[in-house]
Amino acid sequence: MSDIIHLLPDHIANQIAAGEVIQRPASVVKELMENSIDAGAKNIAVNIKDAGRTLIQVIDDGKGMTETDARMAFERHATSKISSVDDLFSLNTMGFRGEALASIAAVAQVELRTCVKGGETGVCLSVSASTLDSVMPEACNEGSIFSVKNLFYNVPARRKFLKSNETELRHVLTEFERVALVHPDISFTMRHNEMVLFELPVCGLRQRIVDMFGKGINQKLLSVDTDTSLISIRGFVGRVDSVKKRGMQYFFVNGRYMRHPYFHKAVMQAYEQMIPAGEMPDYFIYFDVDPSTIDVNIHPTKTEIKFENEHPVWQIIHSAVRESLAKSNAVPSIDFEAAGVISIPIYNPSQENTGKVKPPELTVNKNYNPFRETTVRRPSDDWKSLYEGFENERESLLLPDKGFSAGEKQEGVASASAGVMPGDADDEMFADVSNPCFQYRNRYIITPLRSGLVIIDQRRAHVRILFEKYIRNIARRQAVSQKLLFPEMVEFTAAELSLLPLLANEIKFLGFDLMPMGGNSYAIHGAPADVSGRSTAELVKEIVAAAIENGADELEKRAEKMALSLAKATAIPAGKILTPDERETLVASLFAIQSNGMTPDGLAVLTIITDEELAKRI
Repeated sequence: MSDIIHLLPDHIANQIAAGEVIQRPASVVKELMENSIDAGAKNIAVNIKDAGRTLIQVIDDGKGMTETDARMAFERHATSKISSVDDLFSLNTMGFRGEALASIAAVAQVELRTCVKGGETGVCLSVSASTLDSVMPEACNEGSIFSVKNLFYNVPARRKFLKSNETELRHVLTEFERVALVHPDISFTMRHNEMVLFELPVCGLRQRIVDMFGKGINQKLLSVDTDTSLISIRGFVGRVDSVKKRGMQYFFVNGRYMRHPYFHKAVMQAYEQMIPAGEMPDYFIYFDVDPSTIDVNIHPTKTEIKFENEHPVWQIIHSAVRESLAKSNAVPSIDFEAAGVISIPIYNPSQENTGKVKPPELTVNKNYNPFRETTVRRPSDDWKSLYEGFENERESLLLPDKGFSAGEKQEGVASASAGVMPGDADDEMFADVSNPCFQYRNRYIITPLRSGLVIIDQRRAHVRILFEKYIRNIARRQAVSQKLLFPEMVEFTAAELSLLPLLANEIKFLGFDLMPMGGNSYAIHGAPADVSGRSTAELVKEIVAAAIENGADELEKRAEKMALSLAKATAIPAGKILTPDERETLVASLFAIQSNGMTPDGLAVLTIITDEELAKRI
């Protein structure tokens, strides 16, 4: 029997390894920017075309490489960051595996121009699909210029699974933000298709956050600063009055971005009972710890980090955030300050003869006796009279029977339970709007059917109604907007601004009238008529965030996300008291649409209790 196990060729092995390290253009941007930081660069420029499909170029003024180093840099497991296994426990660099450049070169065409500090000439090196094409001397500036062209050109399956340019650009911007936020001592520039998205000068940490996300965030941030023997924490958390559905949440440890659900819970518990359910605060929290107490060598992306002392760190984070909120008076406290309050006179016996304060006068009915026979109310002996007309009243709540057989009625109830409403074959089974609609606990609306009762969640019903309305307006390209008396300003981040042209039609047909004012600012001149008591700027930000969340590429999915976000933001709350007319209108509107058994995100809108079920319970 012949041997069947053999070594894979280098180019195939490199492509397999690249699958873990290089998942999309954003991965290339991240790896090249981190290499520039490790090279000691103070100025880094990122240029991309077609969201990174055509070109990703990173220019830095770091220490550069010699010709030998430039050749070695593209070999697998070649690195200048570590030299022994002990170095893994004292990492002070962003990279250390020696896989990034080899993986990039395996799936793209790479050109490197580099020159060491004080060098007379540099070197230009070209690599395609792990093959060295050319090496030649070239006059260039000190530092390095990496140009990655035609990503995944030799792996068609991987290129085919890339998302739209808008989605890939969003991922690129996310990686850029994660690197730039933790290095305010480095200036960054980013261009997409020759358009400048970011120009970030050297500044302080707070100013870097403001430069990234707009001036409006500055007044919403509270400082966090704690220094212990175990960990040092600094950064910022959002005020309790600035929370929103989707917060900007960042953890950094020793200059490296990380995701940590356990520490996220520590922050959220610090806000417990101070923010509404479902709302999220912003936070930018930076950890400085002994490198030997963490392990970053868990995943190739290096965003999952294991801490040696997770529970004590959790407690420190929670206390630090809580202390920051308390200093800003965000934590509720009792105010004993009496200056300026209304003076309420209090009776003082010592002042009885002064005429200033008179004692209250009380009158007592001495003849009242609660146990006297005449004061006791006895149950009526004629108890049947209490129920006179009850049966007639009950019948008036239900529609007159139209001759449905028992089988037909049961079929209608089953259809109703599935969310089939007027407009279908069984629409006669439902309550007419003339039937009374009762509100229970200011949350549910109860109205009768021929076969029982239907219970409707008023908020979910309104979400469904508004969602159908907004989707219909988008489909018909019909803008229904109400002019604002005073325009409101909204400021977008660079990531949102780059995708705004793609969402312009949906925003318009949802009822928002936006006008660019220069920079990242827009003026809102009109809003949907349903909006009341909500900031239109916040609503616009929410629907834009919903549209670009989770990479919704298709127009239909984007429209649905935006319509649902706006419907949830403007729907009536669960505890709102509705007038009889409002209840009847809500029920009529719900029954007028087809798919009304569930909300767009899968929550039940209504439930039906049949007469048979009622009979079993009574």
